[in-house]
Amino acid sequence: MEKRQIGKSGLWVNPIGFGANAVGGHNIYGPLDESAGKAVMRAAIEAGVDFIDTAFIYGPERSEVLVGEVIREMGVRNQVVLATKDAYRFTDDGVVFDNSPDFLRECVDACLRRLQTDYIDLFYIHQPDENTPKDQAVAALQELKAEGKIRAIGVSNFSLAQLEEANRNGGVDAVQNQYSLLVRDAEKDVLSYAAREGITFVPYFPLASGLLAGKYRPETRFADHRADNPLFQGEAFQRNLEKVEQLRPIARAHGAEVGHIALAWCLSRNGIDAIIPGAKDKAQLQSNLKAGQVQLSEAEINRIDRLFAPE
Repeated sequence: MEKRQIGKSGLWVNPIGFGANAVGGHNIYGPLDESAGKAVMRAAIEAGVDFIDTAFIYGPERSEVLVGEVIREMGVRNQVVLATKDAYRFTDDGVVFDNSPDFLRECVDACLRRLQTDYIDLFYIHQPDENTPKDQAVAALQELKAEGKIRAIGVSNFSLAQLEEANRNGGVDAVQNQYSLLVRDAEKDVLSYAAREGITFVPYFPLASGLLAGKYRPETRFADHRADNPLFQGEAFQRNLEKVEQLRPIARAHGAEVGHIALAWCLSRNGIDAIIPGAKDKAQLQSNLKAGQVQLSEAEINRIDRLFAPE
């Protein structure tokens, strides 16, 4: 697939990136084999993946450390677009979100150290806080951009109002919110706004935590973060499995798997220039990359839209 630009940043990436939340993200997936995670990321880069997405909270910290190690060991820093996210402050009373300019500067400096790099290609404010004007938060990141510490600015988990405020002076290059065939809230407002403003929308969980990969059965049970996810609960889980089964004829017509169709559909949406599916092993990685070979027709896209229309 041809490379696409992240917003107006001048950063160009292959559309299928690599979400590194399963590389050191022990707080998300439980105990992980770190050497295996590094091997999957290494295989991704060797296969041509050049958009790597991580975050401070994956671990916490551990994913950034491992991602930095792989990039340094491979000597490919100038060949990849490296994205990370932060805005989490740990206090005696627990974790709070903090978008204040001073704290964001601290976050960027700490991310740089963990990633073992002089610059971050794309830095996201990972979560909005309740107090900081969002245009002030972005202005602080623009200062860091002028200093060469970051190259592009993103926000994550922002509502439309928060995104509009953040982008008041046109400084936002990317927004990363949850989006997939099964979670389409972004279509109500954020996705269309991003497309109009030339902001790249990067969906996280584009396979709905694996549900859209077509591997689960009604009797499947989960012991990780999916155990509390409404998509995997009771009757909703059964309905979602039935919807996924309806993708199989389309997949067969393309000599593909269900997950490839779900990812190709994401890439067909206006405003989505890249996706960042995760992978725990090389087989999952190779499967994700095959989605780039699927070209859905307009009729197929419309059919999929109808099958997964929000209830």
